[in-house]
Amino acid sequence: MYVMIADSGSTKTDWTLLKGSEIIKQVKTIGFNPYFQTRDQINLEILNHLKPHLPEVLHLVTEIHYYGAGCSTPEKCRLIEECLSLTLDISKINVSHDLLAAARALCKRDWGIASILGTGSNSCLYDGSHILENVPSTGYLWSDHGGGSQIGKCFIRDYFEDRLQADLVKAFEAAGFNREVILDNVYKNSVPAKYLATVSLFVSKHLQYADVMRVLEECFDTFFVQQINKYSNSKKYKVHTVGSIGYYYKELIAKVAKKHGYEMGNVIQSPMEGLIAFHTQ
Repeated sequence: MYVMIADSGSTKTDWTLLKGSEIIKQVKTIGFNPYFQTRDQINLEILNHLKPHLPEVLHLVTEIHYYGAGCSTPEKCRLIEECLSLTLDISKINVSHDLLAAARALCKRDWGIASILGTGSNSCLYDGSHILENVPSTGYLWSDHGGGSQIGKCFIRDYFEDRLQADLVKAFEAAGFNREVILDNVYKNSVPAKYLATVSLFVSKHLQYADVMRVLEECFDTFFVQQINKYSNSKKYKVHTVGSIGYYYKELIAKVAKKHGYEMGNVIQSPMEGLIAFHTQ
């Protein structure tokens, strides 16, 4: 039996085709978020960049387990389900929020606080089977605390407000960023969170600057204050993270966690390995 698992964030989607517990093929496409992309945009991406990789085995796939950013309501889950069913002609499709993927990959069957720290951010209190509590993520405009989009947004704020040291500003502008470029990309881009996250890539290459570390600590502070602190008896549980930001800044995040009275647990870059284990047990 062939089964496909998809883990989709706002930036990229990892697709893994399994035969039993054997990995047959792995493919990457852009990320999908039904809040920001239309049905037609999602359909075209699947047709052009996923389906061509599966010509000989697609008819053997019996089930898809899809975990995606923005799949937080029945309506949004149904949109993704309909796109997959139409483009891949597979009837058994299970669509869940990417937060459940994080919880299953990080905590397995144990209690814990599972969080996503990638382009965006989200978190939940998980009992080993179900998500019990979730502080709702409201996206890059109001939250995404500790995520790449918030890091980019806070760094741009300090750039616009002339709060960065001169040689850091010079390096930022030499990398192709300036007021007009930033405003065009944020206000005219169909997925501005992705653009903001590209600024966080610049930030990651300039950790020697005190202004960069100040921005990072500010963002990780808000992650614990606005997200983690709000769960019932939160300090009883380890905080686990999945995603590129959580992975690359794990030492700094652990330092901030300790300041707020938390212990970090599992830190992984991608949930796929854990999801494969979960679905092949």
